[in-house]
Amino acid sequence: MPFIHVPKSWQLPERVVTSEAAFLQRRRFLKALTGFSIAGSALALAGCQSKQATGDTAPIAGTKALEAISNPAFVDADRPITNELIAATYNNFYEFGGNKSIWQNAQALPTDPWKVEVTGLVNNPRVFDLDDLLNFPLEERIYRFRCVEAWAMVVPWLGFPMSALMKAVEPTSNAKFVRFTSYFDPQVTKGPGFPPVQFLPFPYTEGLRIEEMANELAFFAVGIYGHTLPKQHGAPIRAVLPWKYGFKGAKSIVKIEFISTQPATYWNTISPGEYKFESNVDPQVPHPRWSQAKERLISPGGQFAWEEVPTLKYNGYGEYVASLYS
Repeated sequence: MPFIHVPKSWQLPERVVTSEAAFLQRRRFLKALTGFSIAGSALALAGCQSKQATGDTAPIAGTKALEAISNPAFVDADRPITNELIAATYNNFYEFGGNKSIWQNAQALPTDPWKVEVTGLVNNPRVFDLDDLLNFPLEERIYRFRCVEAWAMVVPWLGFPMSALMKAVEPTSNAKFVRFTSYFDPQVTKGPGFPPVQFLPFPYTEGLRIEEMANELAFFAVGIYGHTLPKQHGAPIRAVLPWKYGFKGAKSIVKIEFISTQPATYWNTISPGEYKFESNVDPQVPHPRWSQAKERLISPGGQFAWEEVPTLKYNGYGEYVASLYS
């Protein structure tokens, strides 16, 4: 009897799979940048560490190598990893501008020293410095990233589960939500320009239900592509929630508060009809100004290009999170 292969709903056509030659070229490129090799599951990949870097490596200049263990549950996103330099130069960070080319503006972000205050309804309030954050057991997770604007990437993050921080601070039974607050200084983070920053609800805040934060997928990233986060990605620590639209991933976090009531958030405050508090990826729920049924996958072949593919409910992570919303 002939073997008949029925593709899974999350599987993409072979035409978008990275070629073996391109994959090997990327590995050689990363190895050349770092001077390290990969041994077993331990990662020691470095970015370009020169603060004077120019040309193609400028968007990742100043980053430092991080060691992390590859999480076997998240080593394959069933899509090719996005080219690093494309991911580093195609971002949203509204504190530094309203277009996708904000990486140069974002270099003004001061990241040393850095403190993250964890407060509110917890038994052990803490102030974490950068060394504290890097002392959590770090792992690499390759996640799909889906923007509410209907474009998508695949990104190898380095960091630790949000549940690890929860364990350290011990939220009380009254903690029902968590609020993340991003760095803001009107002299540095000047906003998108129009409307002026003083008329926008900065600092940028985002929030989760406590059950969402405790979910296995919820992640604090301190690195990307084997090195610390470039500033445009939200250095030195950001939230990564792969089943939600990307704006839920607060960047450059300075405060985490455990609270009893649902917090106001930046985009939900600006336009509650367009940006819901939960904002889970759902192809059946259109944005008021465009469909979410499909997405444009960036850089499927290693170059800046688009491949339109169907949007997956919960971004393909329903097995982990669907029960949160039943």
